[in-house]
Amino acid sequence: MTKSALILLHPDDNVLVCRAPVSAGQPLTIDAARIVAGSDIPVGHKVARTALAAGDKVLKYGAPVGSMTAPARPGEHVHLHNMKSDYIASHGRDAASEQRA
Repeated sequence: MTKSALILLHPDDNVLVCRAPVSAGQPLTIDAARIVAGSDIPVGHKVARTALAAGDKVLKYGAPVGSMTAPARPGEHVHLHNMKSDYIASHGRDAASEQRA
């Protein structure tokens, strides 16, 4: 049995994580659907599990880690080119200073 290149970290997640490199054109199985990867995706990077629209929260580990800045289809790479991190903005030193003010 071949291991999937993708792993689901939490059942509520709308992204999967690459545990092996994904090559453009590689077939992927996401929630029983066969999808072809549109680009190379490195180990540790996120892949859309569902269709994501601009403004949607990205859920990883069952928690929001960012927001989409552009739409992504299932199987697409979800990274800095189409999402922004909400975690850094809400947990940085500036955010902590603002909360104390």
